[in-house]
Amino acid sequence: MALDITTILNTVQDHALASGYFDTVNGHEPKSAPGTGLSAAVWVEQIGPARGGSGLDSTSIRLALNVRLYTPMVQEPEDAIDPNLMTALDALMAAYSGDYTLGGLVREVDLLGTYGDPLGARAGYLTTAGAEYRVMTIALPLIVNDLWEQVA
Repeated sequence: MALDITTILNTVQDHALASGYFDTVNGHEPKSAPGTGLSAAVWVEQIGPARGGSGLDSTSIRLALNVRLYTPMVQEPEDAIDPNLMTALDALMAAYSGDYTLGGLVREVDLLGTYGDPLGARAGYLTTAGAEYRVMTIALPLIVNDLWEQVA
C-alpha cells in the first residue's frame, strides 16, 4: 500500500476552506507573505511507525501535519487579532474531531495522543517577507493503517 499524501493534504486543506474563515489555504509553507486576511497553510511535519498500533504483517504509521493559521499583526482593532484567530482555530479543531477519519482516508486523528503527541495548537509570531504575523500552528497527528509491509 502507498501513502496517498496528496489526497490527505487536499482533504485537510478542504476542511480549512470549508470553514469559511480563510482567504487562502496553501498546501505548503509559504515563502512569501501569506496576505492581508486570515490565511492557512498545510504541510508534512513528521512520519514514522505508530508504536503499538501495528500488526505483525504490516506497519501502521503516524503522519503529523502542521496546519498554520496566519493573520497580520498590523490591523485594527488589535484586540480582535487573537479572538479572530481563535475562532478560526476552533472551527478547524471541531472539524478534525468531527471528521475523525478524514472521510475514511486515515484510521483516525490521534486526538488524545495514543501514538505520540495529541492534536494541539501553539500560538506564536512569525516574520515572513518583512511582514509580521500572529500565528497558531496546529499539530495534526494522523494514523494510517497498514502502510508498510513487514517482510521477515
